[in-house]
Amino acid sequence: MSSSFSSLPLSQEILQAIASVGWTSPTPIQTESIPHALLGKDLIALASTGSGKTGAFAIPILEQLLKAPQRMYALVLAPTRELCVQISEQFIALGASIGLETAVLVGGLDMTSQALSLAKRPHVIVGSPGRVVDHLENTKGFNLKNIKFLVLDEADRLLSMDFEEELDKIIHQSSSSAGGGGFRQTFLFSATMTSKVHKLERAALKNPIKIEVNQKNECAENLKQFYILMPLKFKQTYMAWLLSDRFSAKDKIIIFVETCLNAQRITATLRHLGFPAVCLHGQMSQQQRLGALGQFKAGQKTILVATDVAARGLDIPLVGLVINYELPKSEKDYIHRVGRTARAGKEGVAINLISQYDVEQYQRIEKHIDMKLGEYAVEEVAVMALHERVQEASRLSHMEMKEKEEEVKLKLKAGGHGKGNSGRARNKAQVKKMMLR
Repeated sequence: MSSSFSSLPLSQEILQAIASVGWTSPTPIQTESIPHALLGKDLIALASTGSGKTGAFAIPILEQLLKAPQRMYALVLAPTRELCVQISEQFIALGASIGLETAVLVGGLDMTSQALSLAKRPHVIVGSPGRVVDHLENTKGFNLKNIKFLVLDEADRLLSMDFEEELDKIIHQSSSSAGGGGFRQTFLFSATMTSKVHKLERAALKNPIKIEVNQKNECAENLKQFYILMPLKFKQTYMAWLLSDRFSAKDKIIIFVETCLNAQRITATLRHLGFPAVCLHGQMSQQQRLGALGQFKAGQKTILVATDVAARGLDIPLVGLVINYELPKSEKDYIHRVGRTARAGKEGVAINLISQYDVEQYQRIEKHIDMKLGEYAVEEVAVMALHERVQEASRLSHMEMKEKEEEVKLKLKAGGHGKGNSGRARNKAQVKKMMLR
């Protein structure tokens, strides 16, 4: 493995850009990928989350861009809005000294302002497949015919989220033949791969180099993983005790839940208990999601209660603890969740709260990662001493949610909605959606 970036075939300008963002030595995936990418090879790269995948594709793209400057040079696709924004931020940081311009194309934000960004012909476009296709079909003058790099980050997730039609359109328009003989490199990066990747490989990649720097179901070596077994009715109490026991002003904590509604409820309960919590889920507006993530990254809120929208790709420094309040339905998603901590060589802890209804799924996860987790030492007396206080906080959060529901219903009623059976059904859906914002 290369001990420094200077041992890689990179120009002085790019080495200075890398030093400016504080990267001192390449990660294994960067060491393995960058030389092949600079030789013009397509890549399928598999590496654990937090291993520096963004740098592994951003560095060679910028190196090649310096040699042959061109607008609309690279397109990077990612499955979530937050990950798209984060990738763009890393490109901006690395490309600051060379005048790099980027555009982010994601749902939930204004199409017109994104179209204006595209009109400036940025060097790098980062987006979700659905919104990129929206612009291809509706934004005059935007096409991918001269794109030199196509990157699919978190490729397995992209392929499992019903993006196949959009990906087909993007791949077809950015194919080498469409560019009048131009040459396009394609990179697939992910922490886990699925059988669908082989279909995409045949359609989009030409003789790719396959790089794997970790085992398929491997978690980071510096991650300590535990479980706590408890009755379901005491789960919130165990969580509160765990936060009290492990809470540090320096560390950030992510609590994963399965539903948007639970994210709201648990966040409200934690706030009533005095914890600085904020929630993140897919039913929030894009501005709300970016705002919550911004507060958490800046340390204004040190506990993030999130659905799996936060499980993939997000690089948040100083996350010392991940709590799985509810286990993910997919064993692969477990790897991504716990990968939010123990990143870039730092130590981290993941603790799973297991009720009597979670045992079967927990055993599947242990089998998937080929590891038996240790039991976290619990002070039962201290836990039970918190129970009455937690119940009161839960009651207050429940009242808070009910009051919000009533407010929403009154607003909808004042607007004249909800007449007839179809209106009532539509009303119910609107109430749920508005409550989660």
